[in-house]
Amino acid sequence: MARRIIVAIDGPAGAGKSTIARRVAQRLDFTYIDTGAMYRAVALWAIREKLDPAGMQQMEELAKAASIEFEPGSVRVLLNGEDVTAAIRTDEVSNAASIVSAIPGVRRALVETQRGIGAAGNVVMEGRDIGSVVFPDAAVKVFLDADADERARRRLDQTGITDRDAIAAQISERDRRDRTRAESPLVQAPDAVYLDSTALSHEEVEEAILKLVRARMSNGKEYH
Repeated sequence: MARRIIVAIDGPAGAGKSTIARRVAQRLDFTYIDTGAMYRAVALWAIREKLDPAGMQQMEELAKAASIEFEPGSVRVLLNGEDVTAAIRTDEVSNAASIVSAIPGVRRALVETQRGIGAAGNVVMEGRDIGSVVFPDAAVKVFLDADADERARRRLDQTGITDRDAIAAQISERDRRDRTRAESPLVQAPDAVYLDSTALSHEEVEEAILKLVRARMSNGKEYH
C-alpha cells in the first residue's frame, strides 16, 4: 500500500499559509485542507443558531456534529452539505472563529476530523497546530512566517481595509490568542523547517516547499 503523504504548513495569521498551501496542493495534485475554514464553519453555524461563540459546551457539541467537507481540486467548503465557501469569510465569522478556535473541546473534535481527512489520501493541510499536534508524523512540516509589518500589509491587500493600525492590532491579538491558548498553541514543531516569507514571492515559497517534498519522499518520486 502506498504511503499517504501529509504536507503540514503552520504559522501565524497573515504569513501566507492559505495561498501557498493551495498552490502546493495543486502542483502535487493533493487535496488542500484549510483547517481555519473548519473553525469558521463552526462559528458560522453558531451565529446562525444565535449561540454564544464563547459557550464551551455548545461549541464543542456543534464541532462534533458538524459535517465539514472539502472538494478535491477546488476551494469549496461544505457545511452539512451546504456550500459555505463565501459565507465563512465575513468579518463577523472571522471574529467568532477566533473565539471558537480557542475552545479545547472544539479543537479536539476538529483534530479528529482532520486526522480522518488525512488518513483518506495525500493532503496539504495548513493551520496552527498541524505539524505539532494533528500530524506529528507528517512527511513534510513547514513553519511559514513573516515579519509583523509584512503580515499587516498582506491583510490590508486581502481585505481592502485602509486602517493599517486596526489590522496590525487584530493580527497582534490573534497572535496572542494563538500562542497562549491552553489547547494546541501555535508553536513550531521541533522537526519543522522554518521558512520566512517576508521577502519572498509566492513562487519562491512554493518552490522551497516543493523542494522539501522531493527531498523527503522515500520513493524518490519527483513532483513538478
